[in-house]
Amino acid sequence: MVNYLVVLFAVTLVYFASAERLINYIRLIGLQGLLLCGIAIFELKEVNTANLIFIASESLIFKAILIPYLLTRIINRSGVTKVHRLAMPGFYTLIFSIVALLISITLAYSLTNSFVNIIYMAIALYTLFTGLLLIATHKLIISHLTGFLIIENAVFLFSLSIGNKMPMMINVGILLDLFVGVLILGFFGLRLRPHTNELTRLKD
Repeated sequence: MVNYLVVLFAVTLVYFASAERLINYIRLIGLQGLLLCGIAIFELKEVNTANLIFIASESLIFKAILIPYLLTRIINRSGVTKVHRLAMPGFYTLIFSIVALLISITLAYSLTNSFVNIIYMAIALYTLFTGLLLIATHKLIISHLTGFLIIENAVFLFSLSIGNKMPMMINVGILLDLFVGVLILGFFGLRLRPHTNELTRLKD
């Protein structure tokens, strides 16, 4: 079951490369939150009520509900619904995404040892490259925010790749992921001027 969730997570990363509407970004971020929650629960070797409640509340509520809600507010506030016309065409972005996947698999296998889960490491690297690709090839700040959130999902997957036998390692990864994600949305996204895609001053 967990393998299907990992494959579906990788599919969402491929879809990010070809999506042209920002609402699709929000839906994909929410779906990734659900998938990460399921993956973490299946991978915990010492499942107890406390861990289940923590993962459900932190990963499910925040990543699958709160963060998509905040992104929706940002889009409504900025008045922007589509990817910028000066962004790299989806076809070329998709090619770069596939190349990034191949590089991620190669790097993951080069790090093979008894302490690293190769599958999670490959997907984590691919998630990292996808976030960086989204930031580098898009002009909108909203797209950049989405890219940073994808990178934070990579941090969570990195914690899974080395800590699937240590529930606290996963918990720390979730906390770091959520803290930085909410920080980015709060300090940057909610400071967009109405009907623009420019940041206002970051100082008080």
